[in-house]
Amino acid sequence: MTGTGGSEAPGTPNLLVILGATASGKTRLGVQLAGRLEGEIISADSRQVYRGMDIGTGKDLHEYQGVPYHLIDVAPPGHEFNLFQFQRLFLDAFSDISLRDRLPVLVGGSGMYLDCVLRGYRLIEVPENPALRQELAPLSMPELADRLARANPRLHNSTDLTERSRLLRAIEIAEYQGGGEEPWPEITPCTIGIRWDRAQLRERITKRLRERLEAGMIEEVQRLHAAGTGWDKFEFYGLEYRYVARYLKGELSSNDMFQKLNSAIHDFAKKQENWFKRMQSHGTVIHWVEGAGDPLAESLELLNSKGISFKQG
Repeated sequence: MTGTGGSEAPGTPNLLVILGATASGKTRLGVQLAGRLEGEIISADSRQVYRGMDIGTGKDLHEYQGVPYHLIDVAPPGHEFNLFQFQRLFLDAFSDISLRDRLPVLVGGSGMYLDCVLRGYRLIEVPENPALRQELAPLSMPELADRLARANPRLHNSTDLTERSRLLRAIEIAEYQGGGEEPWPEITPCTIGIRWDRAQLRERITKRLRERLEAGMIEEVQRLHAAGTGWDKFEFYGLEYRYVARYLKGELSSNDMFQKLNSAIHDFAKKQENWFKRMQSHGTVIHWVEGAGDPLAESLELLNSKGISFKQG
């Protein structure tokens, strides 16, 4: 995996990117802008790809108001969706939307997914290697991390490599020999980020968590488990599913589940913000708008300065 590009390319953008930490309001802004620009949403969320996982992933499909969207509900629960699959589906959606003379609007907060588009990662399809996995089985997590660092010294993130299954897959990919690169289209992005004061974002996160629990997030996990998703799988599907599953298994009380989950989401938001800073340090230009102000008006003013026309509301 290598990165290309960096600075914002000159010319009229053919991809609008809306990013931000969890609970920042990026979906709403993305939908508003897509409506003005005759655009279509491409989700850059690593969990909204799963069918039936709606409340815990915050799909909020009611916000789309008729705006077409892509890369949501494209995989069954229990499937381990990966970066390579995301990139292939993104390229298909980007091509389809562009060919219809509409604007692709990439919206999300999954840093690796955003980065693989904005920096043009060249990914290859890597088959599973049972012999390698058998060789790695006795190694501890620190030993696996060291092996990955030797195999891919350019690795710039470890956020998604804190679980053994993901770390094993990362080594498998890093040590793979052979294969070829996917063709990469000309992408000229304009990236807008929503930022909030830390205390305000914390309030929004806690409020949204309460709303999701009241909306039936616990019942959603119960349904998924009853339909065949094993408890161990919920550890892979993000914080909400991880902690609710632990509560349903009797490992946490209701209060402990809420407090621990709330704290974990706050920490996750900090990691997202740090990821966005790293993206900027690697050359990605992010134009920040204030979530507490009028992010739509700020964004439209920015886009107007970039020469992107939009429909008047």
